Amino acid sequence: MTAESVPEPLRFAYWVPNVSGGLVTSTIEQRTDWGYDYNRRLARLAEDNGFDYALSQVRYMASYGAEYQHESTSFSLALLLATERLKVIAAIHPGLWHPGVLAKFGATADHLSGGRFAVNVVSGWFKAEFTALGEPWLEHDERYRRSEEFIRALRAIWTTDHAELAGDFYRVRDFTLKPKPLTGPGRPHPEIFQGGNSTAARAMAGRVSDWYFSNGKDFAGVTEQVADVRASAAAAGRTPPRFGLNGFLIARDTEAEARDVLREIVARADTEAVEGFGAAVRQAGPSTADGKGMWQDSSFEDLVQYNDGFRTGLIGTPEQIAERVVAYKRLGVDLFLLGFLHYHEEVEYFGSRVLPLIRELEAQEAADRPVPAGPRPPGPLSLPHLSPPAAT
Repeated sequence: MTAESVPEPLRFAYWVPNVSGGLVTSTIEQRTDWGYDYNRRLARLAEDNGFDYALSQVRYMASYGAEYQHESTSFSLALLLATERLKVIAAIHPGLWHPGVLAKFGATADHLSGGRFAVNVVSGWFKAEFTALGEPWLEHDERYRRSEEFIRALRAIWTTDHAELAGDFYRVRDFTLKPKPLTGPGRPHPEIFQGGNSTAARAMAGRVSDWYFSNGKDFAGVTEQVADVRASAAAAGRTPPRFGLNGFLIARDTEAEARDVLREIVARADTEAVEGFGAAVRQAGPSTADGKGMWQDSSFEDLVQYNDGFRTGLIGTPEQIAERVVAYKRLGVDLFLLGFLHYHEEVEYFGSRVLPLIRELEAQEAADRPVPAGPRPPGPLSLPHLSPPAAT
């Protein structure tokens, strides 16, 4: 195996809990907090325990168990200034930002952080946030068309002088941004992430994005999405974007302990909040032309972790999780976006107990040595079924 063919190490990101309620919609204890002091300490713990990125969530109004939230771009900048190596990704909504305004904010944040700012372009699922602010709510595929135009404008402003764009959603005329973001080897501008599971999202990622985030998926789901995104990139004559996968990680000393935690999370689900969230997002998949999309096939149990994080199956012992993570890497996953129940404790546990095993497996594969037999990764998750509330 040549040096050029050795795959890069997996990267790890975590969901910033800048929104109240934790990462599961359940009454189980979650030792986490949406405030800045907690998150500043968490960011420092994360960069000292092998995390490369943090993703600040974007929510604008209280709902579905997320009563309070800090704005994503300002919170991301605060975390960048509190850390030394961590890259922080700010989630934003086209339709509520103009690409020129975000480009200016991003350039400043990039300079202040030494080139560690990134952005996640979210096409939107929460209709009420747009209508409450008096902004138009577009049909699903139109939202992705707007996002693609937003990314094209953002990249042009960050990389060229006298940027021009005459689009259906944005107009940029002879716009020059100075200073531009910091550049370096392999970094012509801050990294641009996007999310989505739909056909429109996959096609857009191949055409314009640097990274594609998927909701939680099993091996078959990841295989399908990776193939679609790569095909879109090939058709556009681009290098494929890198692939990020959401997962809720429950690592415990025994598999039984980890499974018990999962069962308790689901058994203590906040049924009203889960159903409210489900009602809001179920239009996302069925509203697409081909019926594919985020949350279309999500069960009530899946929605307890609102990005389908249980479906990735990162539930078990450190050995089991490490093997499953590396198996996903073989399918094309470059980064895991992780959520936890008790962030401070579990980020440290991940760094000390799980990550070294992942790196060991990666090194063995890179050296073309057979991986020794060990504990099997967890099989398909069996979640306790909870019925939605009866109609009143």
